[in-house]
Amino acid sequence: MGRAKVEMKLIENKQSRQVTFAKRRSGLMKKAYELSVLCDVEIGLIVFSGNGRLYEFSSGHSSLGKVIQRYKTHGNEEKSSDELENCHYGGLCIDVDLIKGVSNLKVEHLTVNELTHMEAQLDALLRQIRLRKKQLLMETVSTLSEKEKQLREEKQLLENKIAEMVGEQGKEVQPRERSRFGAYNQEGRRVGVHR
Repeated sequence: MGRAKVEMKLIENKQSRQVTFAKRRSGLMKKAYELSVLCDVEIGLIVFSGNGRLYEFSSGHSSLGKVIQRYKTHGNEEKSSDELENCHYGGLCIDVDLIKGVSNLKVEHLTVNELTHMEAQLDALLRQIRLRKKQLLMETVSTLSEKEKQLREEKQLLENKIAEMVGEQGKEVQPRERSRFGAYNQEGRRVGVHR
């Protein structure tokens, strides 16, 4: 008999939720440690609890700040505009969790170092958001300019067609003359005589 599959939804009971958080957090930290030792990799892990407490882990040979700095440096070197377009929210998919964590955060429980660290993270996130917003606005302006150009060309084409049609009808109407006594057809016979 296997383990029952856990339904992925918020645990309603607050005490059960706290117990589950503590167990899974320690399991996650253990896995991160094992991965760093077995594979000789740098790992940085940040977790905010429901009441805003910060838990962090970094592999033994580097601090979390160094791991984050390396991530920022490495990310800036490799990111291109194509990657930004292909990634959900322009590279901000991971940081959505940070925003959710910050919205539930109780800053009264944080130290000066934790607040400084969080401020730096939020500043970096804000710069990314502004860059993505600027990129999207420029793309929108470019698209609208192209559309405007296309509509102007279509308008000019339609105006030319209307001018041609009016010109052709004008040629048909010109041979007919109208006097105060009536109109004459092309054979010179009077049409619609007024008596």
